[in-house]
Amino acid sequence: MDDDLKRNIKKMTEKTEIKLTESLLRWKYKKEGKEIPADQNLESQSRQIMNQAHKTLSKRGKSIWKEFKKAYRKKGAEEEQGD
Repeated sequence: MDDDLKRNIKKMTEKTEIKLTESLLRWKYKKEGKEIPADQNLESQSRQIMNQAHKTLSKRGKSIWKEFKKAYRKKGAEEEQGD
């Protein structure tokens, strides 16, 4: 896959994430009966939430991967002892 295509897909994905987050924020503000902020503020909030979500998923993903590796090693050690 060439670099231009990768960049375009990444930009498209980022825009989609921001729009989805904006939509969820609008829904939340309406549900709580609060005034919806200006579009620029809403986009800024969406970017902050999106970045925080990425960091959280990355951190948790790494810890989950470590747990999988531990379980795999443990299972392998048990199988060797059973032989």
